[in-house]
Amino acid sequence: MHLFRRGTSSLFSSSNVSLVSSRTDTDTDAVGDNALAQEGFRSVSESDQLFTKPDPAVDGEECLHDCATCTVKYPAKFDIDHEDELYGQVKGWATHLLVATGKSDWVRDVADEVGSVMEAIEKGGVEPSNGRLKLSASNMPVPDEYHMHEAGKQPTDVLLLPSFTVVEHVTPQLAPDLIEHFVNKSLTTTTPLGASPASQAGRDGKESPQPPNTSLSTPLRSHPCPHAAVILLCSQRTRDARCGQSAPLLRREFERHLRPLGLYRDMDDTRPGGVGIYFISHVGGHKYSANVIVYRRRDFDWYKREGADASENDEGAAQGIWLARVRPEECENIIRYTVLQGKVLKPGKQLRGGFDRARGVTSW
Repeated sequence: MHLFRRGTSSLFSSSNVSLVSSRTDTDTDAVGDNALAQEGFRSVSESDQLFTKPDPAVDGEECLHDCATCTVKYPAKFDIDHEDELYGQVKGWATHLLVATGKSDWVRDVADEVGSVMEAIEKGGVEPSNGRLKLSASNMPVPDEYHMHEAGKQPTDVLLLPSFTVVEHVTPQLAPDLIEHFVNKSLTTTTPLGASPASQAGRDGKESPQPPNTSLSTPLRSHPCPHAAVILLCSQRTRDARCGQSAPLLRREFERHLRPLGLYRDMDDTRPGGVGIYFISHVGGHKYSANVIVYRRRDFDWYKREGADASENDEGAAQGIWLARVRPEECENIIRYTVLQGKVLKPGKQLRGGFDRARGVTSW
């Protein structure tokens, strides 16, 4: 997988166990609870209290207006629900795993892709010990070696969030190793930002998170993801045509606004920093299309810090922000305020949920 070869990353700042997979139509159907949430994290009940909202007095008048230069439009019959209350209706997750498939659409339930890593994770009987795993197929490119093996033995790469860790050459047979040695030891959405491994181990009694490329009793190896942030767009047309329609249009608009900032990163761009945009499988709530999930670091230049070891000091994503009902004309301000600053412009209308590890808050 070209994009993630030995990169590191970052962004401008602002401030009990089950799998959540494509089998659920909405995340409210997922079983289990958030029993493993870290001590000190609290649930925020009001949509406008989870993340900061832009203030015209501070952020300028632009935060009050959608993009005036956007020429991209949804199809005339792009009809979605505007009545339901969005916030607080999704179950929490501890880690989010994106599996590279090189495709932007999949069978209806990605765990039914025969011989895939998704199938091995969901049906293999090995569940994470550190909380709920959100599992997504993605259009991240597969390694060259993927095409040299028969189905069921093909090695691919996965991106683990919020730790921003890429685990290389995962095969279905190595799915248990992936869970045991990487997911279980990973930072989670309720790991306090900046907590040392020692303090983390003392808080929860589990083994502390491991940095990438640690010597493990597994052939799997990892490296830091080079991005400062990722934007995830549901593109699964087999679940709902609106997702297949909206994802390419939003990607085009996000890219248009990232390029002048020097932040756009395509699939083969390994430069540290910048923003990656990926299509992912069904996340629930296609009637609220388009669904957009942003994971962002609080420091876009973390890899430049003097004396910092990227493997040992990567604090991962500070925030995960899940929006819905996103339209192309809103992409400019989502880049300007949400991706770059961690602020949400229309929380009452668009915010489904998320977490902020710096403030110790979640929506669940």
